Amino acid sequence: MPHPADWGAALPFLLAALSVGYLLGSIPFGLLLTKAAGLGDVRDIGSGNIGATNVLRTGNRWIAAGTLLGDAGKGAVAVLLAGQLSGADAAVCAALGAFLGHLFPFWLKFKGGKGISTLIGILFALHWPAGIMFCLTWITVAVLTRYSSLSALVATLLTPAYLVWFGHWQYGELGVLLAVLVFYAHRENIRRLIDGTESKIGGRKADASEPEAP
Repeated sequence: MPHPADWGAALPFLLAALSVGYLLGSIPFGLLLTKAAGLGDVRDIGSGNIGATNVLRTGNRWIAAGTLLGDAGKGAVAVLLAGQLSGADAAVCAALGAFLGHLFPFWLKFKGGKGISTLIGILFALHWPAGIMFCLTWITVAVLTRYSSLSALVATLLTPAYLVWFGHWQYGELGVLLAVLVFYAHRENIRRLIDGTESKIGGRKADASEPEAP
């Protein structure tokens, strides 16, 4: 167990990693890219979410792809930057900060995305095989069920087990915390899955009152 003095010396760096991670995570790529492309405010269409799925409802696949890459990239950059400068503990704090920033950006009144793209970026930066396992799980569940939200939930639920299996217990603990946040962000999707009213991939588009699948 680290000596208390070690924690005291490390605390400013960990808080800095958490804060910088939050600021990076709170960059609303979906909102910025849709406005730059002249597509209006993405919060006024579909679910009102700023994530890639709702951006896709503008009909512009390139902007949706850019949103996905941006949201994943900000999570990866936060983790890699903190890890290079201050080590694994700082990388974990930066990952948590980036995820919280995406879900609860302060300049959008704490109404952000649902975190799946950012989670993927975080996983690839922490331990890329876990990121691949996440994506393979998502694809498998999506092919079998055609539910995007269920695919994200199952992949997220299994992520801590993947990380522990690869020998990263600390990352596994982080995975548990991020999974709790993902399930909270998808609480409406979970309700609709239980009710049997969740839309499927390739099915009808959700109307403006429906929160998006991830």
